[in-house]
Amino acid sequence: MKPIKIAIADDHKLFRQGLGQILGRNEDFSVVLEAASGEELAEKIAAAMPDVVLLDLFMKGMDGKEVAELLLKQYPNLKIIILSMNYSPEHILQLMRVGVHGYLPKDIDQIILSEAIEQVISKGYYINDDIAQVMRQGLQARDLKPSRSKVSIPSLNIGLTDREMEVLALICRGYNTARIAEELFISYRTVEGHRKNLLEKTGAGNSVSLAIFAVKHQLLDF
Repeated sequence: MKPIKIAIADDHKLFRQGLGQILGRNEDFSVVLEAASGEELAEKIAAAMPDVVLLDLFMKGMDGKEVAELLLKQYPNLKIIILSMNYSPEHILQLMRVGVHGYLPKDIDQIILSEAIEQVISKGYYINDDIAQVMRQGLQARDLKPSRSKVSIPSLNIGLTDREMEVLALICRGYNTARIAEELFISYRTVEGHRKNLLEKTGAGNSVSLAIFAVKHQLLDF
């Protein structure tokens, strides 16, 4: 297999170079671009054509969210992992809605970083337990409603019923099956059936994966 091509964008030179050296020691990776700003990354990315971008959230000039939006419009197959010490639910949810594929703290262990890079290539996303918990807390604090304009995702050949969308919104708010049944005036068994359908249709493995899918594909209004 060819090594995964990686670009690193961070305005701290020492961090950027150190990360490049660490990843460069792994034969499964090839660091093809280091950029000190979002503008530099956007300017040079076409020549390097990385598979994965490790992107700092806060940089001078364009911040990580702006860069991610720009690059994902131009290169929809590009995978982006945000590196930041900011655990704000607002930032995490905004970036997932933009379409980033991972969000990791900068002090992450290099083994976990390697796993994250490999998983965004193989599975399409990676979020560790800490970030997932923050994201779920952010969703639970909001009045989530199903997006009526997003009951189907043609690009993935997925269609969700109105009831499945209602169940999805409540799952993302952290409701268990019994509480969803009470909220929607339906049976426990019916809720479990909708949950099973949601997992099968989206390819998600659990409630956290469902929440990530829902945010990424903008299935909820909040």
